Amino acid sequence: MKHKNFNIFIAILLFLFTSCAHEEIPPDQPSGYIQIKGSDTMVNLMQALAEEFMKKYPYVFVAVTGGGSGIGIASLINGTCDIASASRKMKPKEIKLAHERGIDPQEFVVGYDGIAVVVNPDNPVDKLSIPELRDIFCGKIRNWKYFGGRDEEIVILSREVSSGTHIYFKEHVLRMGRKDDKTEFSPQALLLSSSQAIVEEVAQNPSAIGYFGMGYLNPRVKALAIAREKGKDYYLPSEENVLTGKYPISRPLFLYTNGKPQGIIKLFLDFVYSPEGGEQFRKIGFIPRRVE
Repeated sequence: MKHKNFNIFIAILLFLFTSCAHEEIPPDQPSGYIQIKGSDTMVNLMQALAEEFMKKYPYVFVAVTGGGSGIGIASLINGTCDIASASRKMKPKEIKLAHERGIDPQEFVVGYDGIAVVVNPDNPVDKLSIPELRDIFCGKIRNWKYFGGRDEEIVILSREVSSGTHIYFKEHVLRMGRKDDKTEFSPQALLLSSSQAIVEEVAQNPSAIGYFGMGYLNPRVKALAIAREKGKDYYLPSEENVLTGKYPISRPLFLYTNGKPQGIIKLFLDFVYSPEGGEQFRKIGFIPRRVE
């Protein structure tokens, strides 16, 4: 059934392209097709940017798919997308592979995100430190009563391993930024395929804890205030706290292209950095980076 629906979707796209082919494009109007793949954290943002961009440039079609930062980067390396969206930097081995395949990745920091750590609104715990999060997610502490919560086993939720959010959380929370640290997620952690899946699970499970980009925050879940160390100041994920560096789990957001952007690819990047593009960042819950 999934394959059938996908084929129908492709058929509709082909019909639209065929229809457009018979429509005369004004000579002063940019036209073409842009394929963006990658970060699940950024997929709603990229879709919003694409929609606004296509309103401004109606003869350019922008297709956006998620799947994870690793998927987007692999697609760029394989030449199957024009722009990769990623919530992490490309790894040296990915850059090396890209160069071996004739791809020249160009990196663009387009905005910033705070990673929210969330629990069910009925959970009485409302703040944790980075070391305490480490102990939870690696499985060292398994009951909420340790933190003043109910006598219930903690249900750990994580993004899957292809997610840039998963990698960032492991490097900066579980391993606390230490290069020689090999701490891994608890074997009992449930790996979910999307940030929305974590929202749904936390919203219905009072014992669950998970994490995702703060753009997914909504009243169905409760964001915890986080401190770098126990007893230090605790901060909620907010635009101000991310920009000032007070919120300890924050990161840049990236777009990658093959070589220096030209044509409609450059046009799209320029739109991303524009005030119009920045408005979409704020609507989704991210912080835009403007290039002066």
